[in-house]
Amino acid sequence: MRRLAPYVLLLAFALPLAGCQSQALDEAPIPVAMTDDALGYYCQMYVADHGGPKAQIHLAGFEQPLWFSQVSDAVAYLHDPERQADIRAVFVSDMEKASSWSDPGRDNWIDGETAYFVTDSKQMGGMGVPEAIPFATREGADAFVAQEGGTVMS
Repeated sequence: MRRLAPYVLLLAFALPLAGCQSQALDEAPIPVAMTDDALGYYCQMYVADHGGPKAQIHLAGFEQPLWFSQVSDAVAYLHDPERQADIRAVFVSDMEKASSWSDPGRDNWIDGETAYFVTDSKQMGGMGVPEAIPFATREGADAFVAQEGGTVMS
């Protein structure tokens, strides 16, 4: 029976993924350039009107992504137990390529799964609350921490 336990555990992880096989065969979503019309999912305010990093979440069955005025709002959405649709992709602003904090960029998106995030820094998010600040490279995150403090997480 003990020899069977690892296989049961493997099967418990593999079965839910088998249902996603047809979805996995589809092309993965690509990030969408932010426009002036992009509205934050929670606040319903124009995302471009706020400084700091942004996020977009692509859902199964939806053509357009959900927009978030700050990354921490996207994290809250991802952990919402009432969320209905499956997540296809999460993209966040690469603040290493941002021209400034007030202009984080409209098309410098990186995969949220591979980003390095700075937390607990002195820099507040676009809505004036603590923020998880994304960078494509560890070096970019470390340089930010040297100026603004914080901790790098991946």
